[in-house]
Amino acid sequence: MSLTLEEIQNFKGKYPKQLWTLFTVEMWERFCFYGMRGVLTIFMVDQLGLLEDKANLQYGAIQAFIYAFTFIGGIFADKILGFKKSLVFGGLIMAVGNLIIALSPHDFFYFGITCSIIGTGFFKPNISSMVGELYKEDDARRDAGYGLFYAGINIGGLLGGALCVYLGKYHSWSWCFLAAAIVMILGLITFFATKKSLGPIGDSPLQILPQSKRTLREVLVYIGALLSMPLIFIMVKNTDYTDYFMYLIGIAAVGYFILETLKQTTPYQKKLIAAFVFIFMYFLFNSIYEQSGGSLSLFAKDNLVHNLLGFGMDPNVINNSANSFFIIIFSPLIGLAWVGLNKKKLEPNTINKFGIGFLFLAAGFFLFYSLRYFAGADGKSSLNLFTFTWLVITFGELCLGPIGMSIITKLSPKKMFGMMMGLWFLASAFGQFAAGKIGASLSESNTGNTNMSKLIAYTDGYKTLGIYALIAGVVLILLSSFVKKLMQDVK
Repeated sequence: MSLTLEEIQNFKGKYPKQLWTLFTVEMWERFCFYGMRGVLTIFMVDQLGLLEDKANLQYGAIQAFIYAFTFIGGIFADKILGFKKSLVFGGLIMAVGNLIIALSPHDFFYFGITCSIIGTGFFKPNISSMVGELYKEDDARRDAGYGLFYAGINIGGLLGGALCVYLGKYHSWSWCFLAAAIVMILGLITFFATKKSLGPIGDSPLQILPQSKRTLREVLVYIGALLSMPLIFIMVKNTDYTDYFMYLIGIAAVGYFILETLKQTTPYQKKLIAAFVFIFMYFLFNSIYEQSGGSLSLFAKDNLVHNLLGFGMDPNVINNSANSFFIIIFSPLIGLAWVGLNKKKLEPNTINKFGIGFLFLAAGFFLFYSLRYFAGADGKSSLNLFTFTWLVITFGELCLGPIGMSIITKLSPKKMFGMMMGLWFLASAFGQFAAGKIGASLSESNTGNTNMSKLIAYTDGYKTLGIYALIAGVVLILLSSFVKKLMQDVK
């Protein structure tokens, strides 16, 4: 017999048991996603023969579409499918996409990527929303739940980020994408085996309709998603179309957000404005941070030595997995630090934590700039310093990543959970889009054809990004009291 929502939310202890189900499913999906993300630019440059600026734009377009479709997928989940069916549909399409690429990476790459875009859009926002529904609105344990959930994301990111790069570069690109497909299927099997424990969480919002009408609407969503694939395929291959798509969906998303906000009571309107501030700053953070999969991936390929603390190590494995590794280690410690500061009434509020996150991000990109001073005549610099820089940036991410999803659900009315999580991921989409543009400009600024000229061009760009991150952090801290008033009783 299924549990009721009240029984689920009245759990004893620190975590609801259903969180472990969602944790595991998300872990495997993130393996699939981060594995693919980490090899995109390397594959496009080395295997498809794209120039670095074109590969950066292509990377930004693919990532932007993936996250933009989480906004669309979140709306369909909210209004028609429910989180459970949306998740299953998305997971199946993602698995199929990676299987298609595995058959012939050179021939079917863009076909498979198109499937991954659609699949992630329907999958990604729903797990996060279901985590939020495990808790009552005033439950102080919610942040801890999202912290654990965040660890699940990064365990998957660590495993996928390292293994897929290793398989692709040193064995077979088919094996790389096949591994991503297999773990996605594992995630779906886990979900099917445990979904009864979620009770009504994630069920269709159209339960009051007759079964036939509900099924018709669901089928139309599935058909619409599949029919959109040729259009996405064309836009991904030609990044000029990506610009028009992103501007259009950005205007539509902000307009939809405004309309939904105007329907709310005045207190919720203020909370939603505060949520939008967090979402906008998350966009800025990702514009800088997401050089990781684009320009930093290409920088790691050519401008770092294969030596970490005396051991042989591929720099791309480090670039794609160090962040996840450090999050797994330090996330609990940062959480304990916040608890300790709270007891002494010294814990920064959420907006100040975001500001501190930007300051760490700035420090990290200044360290990336400093790599030029540790390079040899061959233009290859220290992998040790590069890895340490990821540790610094990880501290910045830990100041906003785990609490970001939590604060959005706290500030949003329940019926807007899916849309607001979609908007959160849409901010990431625009961050990825901007990151691709920035990465392309770094490549274009390299007027030479040596590793040294590339090192100078890229590190000059990283210094500029560090300055932008520093300004954003200071502005956020100065705005703290204003945003705190908008948040009202939400901490």
